[in-house]
Amino acid sequence: MTEFSFKVSHTSGEARRGKVTTAHGEIDTPAFMPVGTAATVKAMLPESVASTGAQIILGNTYHLMLRPTAERIASLGGLHKFMNWPGPILTDSGGYQVMSLAKLRKIDEDGVTFKSHIDGHEERLTPERSMEIQNLLDATITMAFDECTPYPATEPVARESMELSMAWAERSKKAFVERPGYALYGIVQGSTYRNLREESVKRLVDLDFPGYAIGGLAVGEGQQIMFDTLDYTAPMLPKDRPRYLMGVGKPSDLVGAVKRGVDMFDCVLPTRSGRTSQAFTRRGAVNMRNARHKDDPRPIDEKCLCPACKSYSRAYIRHLVMASEILGNMLLTWHNLTYYQELMAGMRGALEQGQFDDFVAAFDAEQALGDIATL
Repeated sequence: MTEFSFKVSHTSGEARRGKVTTAHGEIDTPAFMPVGTAATVKAMLPESVASTGAQIILGNTYHLMLRPTAERIASLGGLHKFMNWPGPILTDSGGYQVMSLAKLRKIDEDGVTFKSHIDGHEERLTPERSMEIQNLLDATITMAFDECTPYPATEPVARESMELSMAWAERSKKAFVERPGYALYGIVQGSTYRNLREESVKRLVDLDFPGYAIGGLAVGEGQQIMFDTLDYTAPMLPKDRPRYLMGVGKPSDLVGAVKRGVDMFDCVLPTRSGRTSQAFTRRGAVNMRNARHKDDPRPIDEKCLCPACKSYSRAYIRHLVMASEILGNMLLTWHNLTYYQELMAGMRGALEQGQFDDFVAAFDAEQALGDIATL
């Protein structure tokens, strides 16, 4: 039987090149996980997602417990079969969505009572129920149930939130069903207070999780504060366990966080941007609604190998966008996910070759050039 494991093969400063082994396959790190919130990466077939180089995707407890329900997915063979994704799946615990989407929330020490944002019916989510749902989904990597601390938060508010999350982490650990090749990650909280982050890390490490996530960032604090928090939080975590920065982010966020020792990421940005006419390129983000693209025969990014760049012009993709054609969303999403995976592969290769600092310098220089009409 395959055991869950993580091995680091190369380093450069705090940056790491590694491999996570799971029951559903291997994950080369640093890795970016496309978000498939409701058992689908929007505007993409699973085979198309895999073709970008993605090895793991993310699903969500909150959304799937409401529709179609975890019990229904389990009766149909689990999330991998249900959505036709045989590779690893990480499921968010639902804590963030309860705080951001649900209506009329009531939080107590035991859990959260809330009304569904879909039809208003009342639901209850506790650490034990979150573990049960993620087990029913057959998540490869399960996340501990936590409260995502809002930003800004005073230190007393951040402490109370962190304490609640740590109590829930302990209950999540007890309720998690251990199986070979599966893992439960604990989530570090504490807002931007170093002492709270340090205490959170200590309590989670004492519980001995197979992996650790850094939560409560990318919630409005800005990139520099996020990096400052990572500078002291990531090195506190065990070197032999994967580190996952939740909900991040822009390409520059990914590069900066890898530099600070993060191994795994997820974010809706590449897929959401694909549906809102934004393309990510080596020279920065490009608005495909801009009139300057209407007669441009070039691809979005001449170095990109995605179908959008290999077969279609900027002019055509802009036409699709302006005509509100679904194909425009599909091609831009495919491109963005490909760019993100190529960025991660580039960082992995640079780490293997001992050239990570050169990669970061080249990335920053190329992004600073900006997208220009004639290359």
